[in-house]
Amino acid sequence: MLRLSLMLVVFVDVMGQGLILPIVNTLLIDPSSQFLAAGTSHGTRQLYYGLLLGSFYIFWFFGAAYISKLSDYIGRKKGIVICLLGALVGYVLTAVAIDQASYWLLLAGRAISGFTAGNQPIAQAALIDLSRTDDERTRNMGKIVAALALGLVAGPVFAGVLSDTNLIGSYASLELPFIFAAVLVFLTLALVLVFYHDARTERRRIDFGVEEVFLNLWRIRHRPTVIKVAVIWFFSEIGLNSLFIYMEDYTIALFGFGTFQNSMLMAVFGLVMAFCSAVLVGPLTARFRKIPTVTAAMAVMAVSLAAFTFNDDPALVYILIVPVVVGFAIAYPTQLALFAASVGDDEQGWVMGVSIALFTLGSGLISLAGGAMMAIDVHLPFIAGVASFVVALVFVAIFWRQPDFKALDRDAPSRGT
Repeated sequence: MLRLSLMLVVFVDVMGQGLILPIVNTLLIDPSSQFLAAGTSHGTRQLYYGLLLGSFYIFWFFGAAYISKLSDYIGRKKGIVICLLGALVGYVLTAVAIDQASYWLLLAGRAISGFTAGNQPIAQAALIDLSRTDDERTRNMGKIVAALALGLVAGPVFAGVLSDTNLIGSYASLELPFIFAAVLVFLTLALVLVFYHDARTERRRIDFGVEEVFLNLWRIRHRPTVIKVAVIWFFSEIGLNSLFIYMEDYTIALFGFGTFQNSMLMAVFGLVMAFCSAVLVGPLTARFRKIPTVTAAMAVMAVSLAAFTFNDDPALVYILIVPVVVGFAIAYPTQLALFAASVGDDEQGWVMGVSIALFTLGSGLISLAGGAMMAIDVHLPFIAGVASFVVALVFVAIFWRQPDFKALDRDAPSRGT
């Protein structure tokens, strides 16, 4: 029940991203939408879109740096409760913003949701607390990815079904998915309060303040091994998020996809990830070393994203994202395991916070820059994503043979590469 509770927390946390992207694309990018003023140019719509998503990830960056470390002091449970309460407020504000056609209220809702979107690193740290071996730690990270994938499937399915009048008639609306999500978050909060108990019961006096937001990443300058893992992680996450954040914007602009089509595209993304997490991650981590596995997965993502970028057939869109997602589903938990191996047990909350802070910083940068890129050429964000994967692979090649980096594979299986 403990592991199930943590997976449910991640599921609800990630569900929101799969839920909002198809709807926000319809609201801001679709020229037939009445959310923005009539006559709003395509370039302005793209900039509004980039600002909205960028605000979520930038606020997530600050929240991840603070709240995930706070969980090392006050306990994982209290940190999770803070994040769930923020998600609840964010969903309510989003539903009101859509009803009132208020972009700035929508922006506020996304900022609040972003600052308290720290459940994933806390849940990761909690599962690491429960892990007894390196292999169990990697498997638990795979469970996190499975919950993440299921959330990505459920979010767009809820968005597509609850907003489609052809499926549920007059009950459908663009606000309804967020009302439903708020109810689900409330139920998750109740379950956590009743059933979840921290594996680590010791508490420490809080000896950091708001400045921790700015110091969290700065501290890694004294940790060369963490830096090496972090640089590769940062560029690989920019590459993945160039696709995740802008693929629906791309399909609207190029192929005229609607909310339901984009919701199904996101559902394919999540289903493939769930399948790979359940079927591939365990056997691969049992047989192959982490660093070659990450290298191969990123190479697959780079080539596949390049193919997606220059595809002009709408039917192939659903197929071409598959190898990118397969590579991500394998690389993500493996890189998290490398992060975990780079520090001691008493710093797992901190290093997971670093991983999410870098993830959100990269996502925020590609969100803000990608909106301007899309206004120029719809292919540019994905070209930047391919370049980011290439940069990550270059750093892997540089660090591969260095003793401290190789030592992260010290508990790897005797078989394999």
